Amino acid sequence: MRQYIKENRIKGTRLLQKMVQEPSTRGEESGAQAVVIEKCRELGFEMDIWEIGGDGLAGHPAFCSDRSNFKGNPNAVGIMRGTGGGKSMILNGHIDVVPAGDVKDWDREPYSGYIESGKLYGRGSTDMKGGTASLLMAMEAIKNSGIKLKGDVIFQSVIEEESGGAGSLATVLRGYKADAAIIPEPTNMKLFPKQQGSMWFRISVKGKGAHGGTRYEGVNAIEKAMLVIDRLRKLEMERNERITDPFFDSIPIPIPINIGKIQAGDWPSSVPDLAIIEGRMGVAPNETQEDAKREMAEALSHISNADSWLEENTPVLEWFGASWLPGDLDPEHELIKVLSESFKGVKEREPLIEASPWATDGGILSKVGGIPVVVFGPGVTETAHQANEYIRLEDVFESAEIIALTLLKWCEISE
Repeated sequence: MRQYIKENRIKGTRLLQKMVQEPSTRGEESGAQAVVIEKCRELGFEMDIWEIGGDGLAGHPAFCSDRSNFKGNPNAVGIMRGTGGGKSMILNGHIDVVPAGDVKDWDREPYSGYIESGKLYGRGSTDMKGGTASLLMAMEAIKNSGIKLKGDVIFQSVIEEESGGAGSLATVLRGYKADAAIIPEPTNMKLFPKQQGSMWFRISVKGKGAHGGTRYEGVNAIEKAMLVIDRLRKLEMERNERITDPFFDSIPIPIPINIGKIQAGDWPSSVPDLAIIEGRMGVAPNETQEDAKREMAEALSHISNADSWLEENTPVLEWFGASWLPGDLDPEHELIKVLSESFKGVKEREPLIEASPWATDGGILSKVGGIPVVVFGPGVTETAHQANEYIRLEDVFESAEIIALTLLKWCEISE
């Protein structure tokens, strides 16, 4: 089986290249998804292809999307059915990618799939079409080597991960469950049993307008917003001081509070009467989103009590846009042991086990679906969402070997 992967590296590279060459930003996932579906049909998988939006999706508490129509861009599930009696496994990858940004920042066309010095370049190569290619190569190697597994392997290619995970939520609500799941996000070949969650927030800070020449007659909303930002920085420090989990040791700020956008004022000679702060709040693996929301609300309440203007004009906190559930798997779980053994069998060393510095669909599979999840895959984290994104092809092939070995051990070989 491992030999099959080694002998078919050109074939695997071409598959990844075809996926990368199909741009698949939000609302445009169909082309890349068609490449995946064609591969699944070639392998004879039992297919389920559907446009998400039914099954109570929009009304579910974990649903997060500003889209009301997903028509033309389906989810795809391919099942490699086992003979029975073994544990099942979900292999979950997202087909959507973030926009390419300014094309001038790229050395080559963003969707070129160009290969140089063992690296394949293009938007989505690392996040996370390289991981999806590893999944398909692993399953192809097992099938074409004549190996039958006892347990089912459920391959999922979902949309909407980059904006909150509606695609993976749709798979859970459609009834797809398993004894475990692997998500091959770009972990630099590390194992992530824990993932932070995150939420987008908006804070509106009221001021009082005035002429800039008599600014003392007004109240500058930007200056009041600076007090709010200072409190958010203090809250970030307080929250991160509580995190003692050694899996976060290499992450400088395990659960950041990022200020991503500020909007205030419309004229240089006027005192702005409103400032709007928007950002992202990290959620620890062992806390709920509700607890994190409550803590931010309390922090804003404290700053209001310390400032007479804010006490009378309390900043308004809203939660909007993207939201990801955290994930928290016991490091002693059998899935970690099996995946670690497979890793050692390929890499001849123990894997690094850490917490994820960003959110994934793992939170949805684990919190909503009740499925044990490990995030593990190829990809250079530092290039994700950046210009000149690339992936090392050797990592793609080695990940395929590791995942294939994990499937043999987890699902068991049928005699």
